[in-house]
Amino acid sequence: MGDIEEVRGKLAVIRFEAGRCIHARGCVLERPDVFVPNVEGEWIHPDAATPEAVAALARGCPSGAIQCERLDGGPQESAPLVNTIRVRENGPLAVNAELVLDGATKGFRATLCRCGASANKPFCDGSHTRAGFAATGEPPTAESTPLPVRNGPLTITAAPNGPLLLAGNVEIVSGTGRTVNRTTKAALCRCGASSNKPYCDGTHRNIGFTTE
Repeated sequence: MGDIEEVRGKLAVIRFEAGRCIHARGCVLERPDVFVPNVEGEWIHPDAATPEAVAALARGCPSGAIQCERLDGGPQESAPLVNTIRVRENGPLAVNAELVLDGATKGFRATLCRCGASANKPFCDGSHTRAGFAATGEPPTAESTPLPVRNGPLTITAAPNGPLLLAGNVEIVSGTGRTVNRTTKAALCRCGASSNKPYCDGTHRNIGFTTE
């Protein structure tokens, strides 16, 4: 993980954590005046937009690399009403929840590697593209019942040389938004080789998967 770059404006603070960025490019495409691409020196300009717009831009960052703190008294980003993990086609797991990752609070957004090739595990670093990772974003629907509580802390523990262990209320969602599963406990594959993606089936042990 890299350092967090903090830029303080008059009405908002932007914090950017390069080590979590997956280059979704929503920031530079939607507001190239706030996040100015391909320049030397200062490239983040919180005062170029309203605090509402800066906060919305941060919320749209799937990796959680961008965080916004409003200084105008407006609402800060809050936990979602429904915890979700979206299964991206040929790509990572996109988490939107009150996330506790390996014992540390990590905000409400993150993208986690499921191809096994990231050099920044458990986060995605885009290696799935270079590795030619292929995995559906539309896994079969599991039989499940609505959760009595759909939010709250979601604890994810990256097991050494093993899967992502989930504990907490969460809905696993396909790339098109279909509910795949509702659960409070699961093990998700992060070696890239499971025959039951997105779930772990123990293949990591057979292939000698390592997270080092």
